[in-house]
Amino acid sequence: MRAGWCQADNADVSQARELADRVLLGTRRIGGTRDAMLVVAAVLAVLAVVEAGNRGDQTGMDLGTLLLLGLVATAPLALLAPQPVAVTLAVTLANTIMLGGEEPLFVAGVLAELLALYWLGRNRSRKVSLPFLLPFVLFAFGRPDAGTTLLLVLVTAAVLLGAAVRDRGEAVANAAASRATADTLLEHAARGERARIARELHDVVAHHISMIAVQAETARLTTPGLPPDGARRLLAIGDTARTALTEMRRLLGVLREDVGLPESGPVRAPQPGLEQLNALVDEARASGGAGARLIVRGTVMPLDPGVQLTAYRIVQEALTNARRHAPGAAVDVELDYTAAALLVRVRDNGPGPDVPGDGSGHGLLGMRERAGMVGGTVVVGRSPGGGCLVEAVLPIPAEEP
Repeated sequence: MRAGWCQADNADVSQARELADRVLLGTRRIGGTRDAMLVVAAVLAVLAVVEAGNRGDQTGMDLGTLLLLGLVATAPLALLAPQPVAVTLAVTLANTIMLGGEEPLFVAGVLAELLALYWLGRNRSRKVSLPFLLPFVLFAFGRPDAGTTLLLVLVTAAVLLGAAVRDRGEAVANAAASRATADTLLEHAARGERARIARELHDVVAHHISMIAVQAETARLTTPGLPPDGARRLLAIGDTARTALTEMRRLLGVLREDVGLPESGPVRAPQPGLEQLNALVDEARASGGAGARLIVRGTVMPLDPGVQLTAYRIVQEALTNARRHAPGAAVDVELDYTAAALLVRVRDNGPGPDVPGDGSGHGLLGMRERAGMVGGTVVVGRSPGGGCLVEAVLPIPAEEP
């Protein structure tokens, strides 16, 4: 949908950040990882000792040196989870010494190297992990043979695989954080819109309650021959109306503090209704540079002030967005009275929204919030004849028998 139509609490953002930290630092199952690394380190260390013993005299190094290098190349894996850089450095150093002495690497040492480089690539940036490949590059080009070439391919693959897993985790974490932020922004927008709607409805209802209080007081003071019981009842009606006004102002104050709305001052004049739609359409026609017309179908009937205000605001928002996103387009505003609902349609002949149907923009959010408060619905999409169509269904309360 167009940019104007389709557009996080701190707890949600904190949860998203915690998820990102867990994915990026590899600490989601840190306890289990440490235990697993301890077992792997022990197994590989035993294998390295066995390999050193099996070489016997077929080596240029003494048995003690072989055993030491084999243990340095494998045993540090027990600390790989909390200290990936230091462990990878120790393992790589031991294997490099063996390669420099033209001593075949232990199978256990190669496995330890691959595991350490994978873990380093997964939990640290490429600036940290890629330099560990340098010794293997030097040996592959300085002493090229099948063994050094294969080793270079394997260690490079281990680092890149770890980095790919890291990138994927980072993308998942960023997406989760973005969703949490977007949800929070929409929730704040919805809360603010509800408070603004409540303030407008407060003005509508407050006007009528004020009239009740005034008329009750006027009747009590001006009705000749009013029995004392009737006077007391009219006085009670006036007092109840004034109490209701006070409670409404208190409720509105709570809403305002909750979303940070400014003080609204004294009770204002009644909010606009359907009678003001002609002026609204005339304003759109004058400012839009194209035709705008109001079409009324069905039998016009009196409606609740809340329904009238909702219809007016929906039309106002739709006309504003039509001027913004389809300047110069002709706009039709249709009111269709049925027995059960008032149908409000605003359509233009502009290019239409980028995507039909559901959007998350604040303008559409506000229209939906308003319609929802009177039990109605709003749909925004493509008009069958081209352009954008805003369609609202606002139920008409059944008259009391």
